[in-house]
Amino acid sequence: MAESDIYTGDGTVDIKGNPAIKSKTGNWKTCPFILGNECSERLAYYGMSTNLVNYLIDRLNQGSAQAAKNVTNWSGTCYIAPLIGAFLADAYLGRYWVIASFSCIYVLGMTLLTLSASIDGLKPTCHDGKCHATSGNVAMFFVALYLIALGTGGIKPCVSSFGADQFDETDEKEKKRKSSFFNWFYFSINIGALVASSVLVYIQENVGWGWGFGIPAVMMTLAIVFFFSGSKLYRIQKPGGSPLTRLAQVIVASLRKYNLKVPTDKALLYETEDSESGIKGSRKLDHTKELSFFDKAAVQTQHDQVKGFFNPWRLCTVTQVEELKSIIRILPIWASGIIFSTVYSQMSTMFVEQGDKMDPSIGPHFNIPAAALSIFDTLSVIFWVPIYDRLIVPLVRRYTGHERGFTQLQRMGIGLAISIFSMVVAAVVEIIRLDRVKKYNYYDLKHMPMSIFWQVPQYFLIGAAEVFTFVGQLEFFYDQAPDAMRSMCSALSLMTVALGNYLSSLLVTIITHVTTRHGKLGWIPNNLNHGHLDYFFWLLAVLSILNFLVYLWIARWYKYKKTTGGFS
Repeated sequence: MAESDIYTGDGTVDIKGNPAIKSKTGNWKTCPFILGNECSERLAYYGMSTNLVNYLIDRLNQGSAQAAKNVTNWSGTCYIAPLIGAFLADAYLGRYWVIASFSCIYVLGMTLLTLSASIDGLKPTCHDGKCHATSGNVAMFFVALYLIALGTGGIKPCVSSFGADQFDETDEKEKKRKSSFFNWFYFSINIGALVASSVLVYIQENVGWGWGFGIPAVMMTLAIVFFFSGSKLYRIQKPGGSPLTRLAQVIVASLRKYNLKVPTDKALLYETEDSESGIKGSRKLDHTKELSFFDKAAVQTQHDQVKGFFNPWRLCTVTQVEELKSIIRILPIWASGIIFSTVYSQMSTMFVEQGDKMDPSIGPHFNIPAAALSIFDTLSVIFWVPIYDRLIVPLVRRYTGHERGFTQLQRMGIGLAISIFSMVVAAVVEIIRLDRVKKYNYYDLKHMPMSIFWQVPQYFLIGAAEVFTFVGQLEFFYDQAPDAMRSMCSALSLMTVALGNYLSSLLVTIITHVTTRHGKLGWIPNNLNHGHLDYFFWLLAVLSILNFLVYLWIARWYKYKKTTGGFS
C-alpha cells in the first residue's frame, strides 16, 4: 500500500507527534467529540449571555440604554479576544493546546460569575423587587464576565478550524465532507443555544440567577471532558511560526525595494526549489497578478544574502507574498459582515427590550421571558441546516454544477439579503405596537396586551440569514486563508461580530445623544412606550441595504486562491 494511502497528505500528526494514520485518526469519527464540545460550550455561553441584559437591569440596576451598551461591549470583546487565541495557535502552540488551555480560563470565569450571583456578600441585595449592587459586587461580576470573554475568545477561532483539520485537504472524498462539517458544526452550536434560550432563561427568571449561571458553569466543564475524550483520534496541524512576522517581512522587503521593477517573467521571482512550501503546515501558493507592488519582496538582488543566507526581511518567497495578498483580498469581504453582525446583535438587546413591553403570557399561569424568544432563532437554524445540506445543495448543484451548490460568496450574499427583511419586520411590529399604545393609552403598562409572539418572524428570519452568512463565513475564511493562517482568519471572521456589537453600541450612543436634545425622551428611552424603537430598526434596514449593494460589487472581482505542491 502506498504511503499516501496510509498517512494524511496535509502534514497533520497525531497527539504523540507521529504522522497521522488515515484509518485511525480524523474524519467523521472525531466529530462527536468536537461537536459535543462545541454544543456544551455554546450552551454555557448562551446560558449566561442570552438573558444578561435583564440581569444588568434587574440586579445591577442599570438603565435600558446602559445595559444594552454593556452587553454589546462585552459581546464585542468576546469576538475580539479570538485574535489572541488564533495568533498563539497558528504561531506557537497549535489549535489543540490553545483550546485546552483557554478552556480552563473559561471555567474559572464561569465559576466566579456563579459565585457573584449566589453567595451573600458577593451578590446584590434585593428587597421588595428593588436591588442594590455595591461597587464590589459590580467589580466581581465584570471581572468574571471578562474572564469568560478571554476564555471563549481563545477557543472560538480554533474549534471550527480544528474540526476542519480532521478532513485531509489532499483527499477529494474527505475534502467534500468538510463543507458538510461546517453545516453540522453550526447546527451543534444551536442545539446548545436551544437549551440555553429556553430552559436556562426560565430558570434564571423563575428559580434564581445562582442556578441560572451555575448550570452553564457545569456545562463548560462537560465541554472540556468531551474535548479531551477524543485526543487519541485527533489530527493535529503543526504551527507554522508567527504569521504576523511573515506578513511584516513582505511589507518591509517590498518597501526596501520600492524602486525595483518586477520582472515580466514571474518564474524569476524567488521561491523554494522543493515542491513543498518553506512554511510548516502550508502548501505553496500560485502567483497572482494583482497587488503587484508586493511582488518586489520576491525580487532577488545581490544585497539579499548575509553570510550565505537570505535575509527574510529583504527577500521573501512567492508563497509569503501571496499570503499577504490573500489577506488583503479577504478584507473587503470581511468588512461586509460588520453590518450583518450589528443586525444579529439586536437579538440580545433591542429585541429583548421590545419583547419586555409585550404580553408574555402563554395561558393563565405561564409567562415566557422576552430573552427566551431567541429560541425561535435557534429553531430556525436547526430547521434550515439539514434543509440546506440535504435538499438545497443537491438541488442547486444540478443547475450550477458547483459541488457545494452555491459558491461561498453567493451563500453569504443570500444571508445578507435575508437580514434586511428581519429588520423590516421588526420595525413593522414596533409600529403596530406603538400604534396600539397610543390608541389605547398603554403608556404606563408594564406589559401591553399584544402577544410577544409577534416577534417570532424577525427571529426566524435572522436564523435563516445565519445559516447562509455565518456558516458561509466559517467555510470561506477557512478555505481562502493561507494554510498556516487559518486560525487567524477564523478570528478575523469572528471579529466582524465584535465590530458589529461595537457599532450597535455606538449607534445607540449617538442616537440617544442626538434624539434627547432639548429635553426630548428620544428614540430609546427607559420606557419604550414613549420612544420610537421602530426608527432604529429602519436605520439598520437602510444600512443593511447599502451594505448588500457594496458586497455585490466586492464579490464580483474577488478571485479564489489557488494552491500548488504538497504540505510542508
